[in-house]
Amino acid sequence: MFSLRKSFLHTLRAFHVKSFSVSAAAQNAVCLKDRNFLTLKDFNSDEIKHILWVSADLKKRIKHEGQFLPLLQGRSIAMIFEKRSTRTRMSTETGFSLLGGHPCFLTPQDIHLGVNESTTDTARVLAGFADIVLARVYSHSTLEELANQASVPIINGLSDLYHPIQILADLLTLQEHYGSLSGLTVTWIGDGNNVLHSLMMSLAKLNVNLRVATPKGYEPDSRVLAEAQRLSKEHGTELFLTSDPMAAARGANVLVTDTWVSMGQEEEKKRRLRDFHGYQITMETGSVASPDWTFLHCLPRKAEEVDDEVFYSPRSLVFPEAENRKWTIMGLMVSLLTNYTPKSPPLKI
Repeated sequence: MFSLRKSFLHTLRAFHVKSFSVSAAAQNAVCLKDRNFLTLKDFNSDEIKHILWVSADLKKRIKHEGQFLPLLQGRSIAMIFEKRSTRTRMSTETGFSLLGGHPCFLTPQDIHLGVNESTTDTARVLAGFADIVLARVYSHSTLEELANQASVPIINGLSDLYHPIQILADLLTLQEHYGSLSGLTVTWIGDGNNVLHSLMMSLAKLNVNLRVATPKGYEPDSRVLAEAQRLSKEHGTELFLTSDPMAAARGANVLVTDTWVSMGQEEEKKRRLRDFHGYQITMETGSVASPDWTFLHCLPRKAEEVDDEVFYSPRSLVFPEAENRKWTIMGLMVSLLTNYTPKSPPLKI
């Protein structure tokens, strides 16, 4: 009996070790060097997990252990900003510098992108100066043209269609809080915008359910929705769309919203505030969510989107989420520019 039990335990232990090794090997096998990062649609489950793993590893080694890791020493990044930002600029500049590199911030007053110089020419010129380009633009087509013409990786810092670097920070924040992502239900309440689109391109790949409430007329892009439905079916997750915020919030682990009026939509503000009436996230919204519910917002936040009681409550993860913009953009840039292998065990996703 003892021998049988011993044999069983040995087999079970070997199974766990083998399972862990396969998982670690799969993530170690991922190579993202020289890739563009325009949308999470282009990245599979293992690739997204790898970026999060690198990000968590850098955070642990640099922030918590005080290590100096000049992984990007001698490298430079060109940062094109057609739209201003606190988090995108600060996270990228401080992160790239912390890794030993040199960031160069470029506004429409600094370069001629698509005005006095074509986007094609700008892409080729910048590729001769910088090792990587981050562009925060109005039109996603600008990013696609940059990616087609530049010989260095292009990162989407935000476009009208997607905001993938925000989602990396959201995912790392939720992984840190819950210990894993698989099986969570995320509810989006608000505009069918670029942040939602990026959630739709990533959550199913990580076995996360998505419930969406948008006012009529503010639904997500139909092409993005079709791809999200395909991903949900492929990965066996829930994708639920409604115009009822309370119905979407029911049973959710995470409540998420964003600005109702993005930059460039200021003339629509009065109409949008009227159309989004009833979409503010409050404790009443949370009353139908899971007992462990938390709140995310990519910031900046307006009071009509979420009230102070939720925003400043212990359930709100918005400030760790904002800080993780730095660690995830660092993890992404290291992944696109080097063959770095994390020293920490792979994350539980």
